[in-house]
Amino acid sequence: MGKGDRKTAKGKRYNSSYGNARKQGGVAAKLAVTEKVAVAKKATKTAAKSVAKKATKTVAKKAADAE
Repeated sequence: MGKGDRKTAKGKRYNSSYGNARKQGGVAAKLAVTEKVAVAKKATKTAAKSVAKKATKTVAKKAADAE
């Protein structure tokens, strides 16, 4: 089970070939990563908006109390 064995991942790497023992990520893996990044960006935007809303409410409340 070494370099010359074409049925193992090590043998596939040695022979520069692909197959069941050495699958490639492909389109599905790339889409999953892209989707995770999109979800993270959306969460960041949502968090930033909620922080901005809270700050606006606080300022408005302080202004109303000052009057």
